[in-house]
Amino acid sequence: MTHEQPTSPTGRRERAVDVLVVGAGPAGLALASRLAATGEAGVEVVDREDEPGGVPRHCLHTGFGTRDLRRPMTGPAYALHWADAAVRAGATLRTGVTVTGWSDGPATDSLAVDVTSPAGLERITARAVVLATGARERPRSARLVPGTRPAGVFTTGELQRTVRLHSRPVGRRALVVGAESVSYSAVRTLREAGVEVVAMVTELPHHQVSPAMALDARLRHGVPLLVGTRVGELLGRGRLSGVVLRRADGRSTTVACDTVVFTGDWIPDHELARLGGVTLDRATRGPAVDGSFRTDRAGVFAVGNLLRGIEPAGTAAREGLLAAGPVLRHLTSGTAPASRVPVQVEAPLRWITPSRLDPADPRVATGGFILRTESRLAPWSSLVVSRSGSELHRQRLVRGATPNRTLRLSATWTTRLRAEDRDAGPVRISVEH
Repeated sequence: MTHEQPTSPTGRRERAVDVLVVGAGPAGLALASRLAATGEAGVEVVDREDEPGGVPRHCLHTGFGTRDLRRPMTGPAYALHWADAAVRAGATLRTGVTVTGWSDGPATDSLAVDVTSPAGLERITARAVVLATGARERPRSARLVPGTRPAGVFTTGELQRTVRLHSRPVGRRALVVGAESVSYSAVRTLREAGVEVVAMVTELPHHQVSPAMALDARLRHGVPLLVGTRVGELLGRGRLSGVVLRRADGRSTTVACDTVVFTGDWIPDHELARLGGVTLDRATRGPAVDGSFRTDRAGVFAVGNLLRGIEPAGTAAREGLLAAGPVLRHLTSGTAPASRVPVQVEAPLRWITPSRLDPADPRVATGGFILRTESRLAPWSSLVVSRSGSELHRQRLVRGATPNRTLRLSATWTTRLRAEDRDAGPVRISVEH
């Protein structure tokens, strides 16, 4: 339920809701739709953007909805589907609302955040807060690429907003930095805008997409892929005039272009989580959650790409649906786990999510685990799950794995964890070739 209180002496309007969802992307909207449909809780979703839907609303290509909705959709159609689903279920959806920080709630079992919008300042108190703020690509500055500061430098998100939302020109010759799925999405956006893509570059020894996607870019758009190559310097005054590329063997070359798009290299949008005292996972830089999407702050949950960077929109929406049950159980019982077991990975694995488990909860990790690897794993390698030297599970990789592509681990072994073994140390995931 939603309750509005008189304006405080500070001029800040105060309101109370059962569940506040921060972020109106697929994860937040899917959670709101399922939770509101139960009729057991009032749900409000806020987002700083002017329209709901998150990243998909910038992506005009198809491919959305095939796994979770069983029908192909464009990004904007997919975003609209989940926004409509949330509203039809009874959730309140507010855009143009920015959460600026946390404040103490009026009761010990409540949480409160301060927000600002065209309507003014507000303080929203909630019994549960779900963080679904997503992820963003690291810009040129965060990648520490040297050179001048010319116009014509984009991330994929900036490119898509410029081309598809604002219909502005971006240049004539472009270089795309990256070779994962979002990189090929940038190639499509550039070609649709009439821009020649002179090359794609990656520091890795291979692309990180399906062979069909890579072949399509090469044959349909004539885009060469330069592997083992990094951007050494940006050139140009006022407008980008070229990019210096450096090979792993020390050779360098200059490519003439007026546009460069830095793709991938995702980082969770974790500022609000960090301000709220939520512990971040050291590897993913997103909130450390257990299999029920609970953070270590009571009543605060986290879902979607905030947890680890980018995954397909369908994965984020599925996590939102799965998290609705744990949020509702929190509202009814309010109990927090007595202990959590860390889940850690060993090289060449990079990270795993969820990275905590509650051995007393029979619903641990119902959605399974998502991992990433630093290097290519050959088919028939095995993921080995162990604790205190005892093997709990072994899973063969029929298709192998490669960096920047999803690797999944079954959660069936979690039933072997016991609450009385809380001092047995972390669970470790390793690779056996």
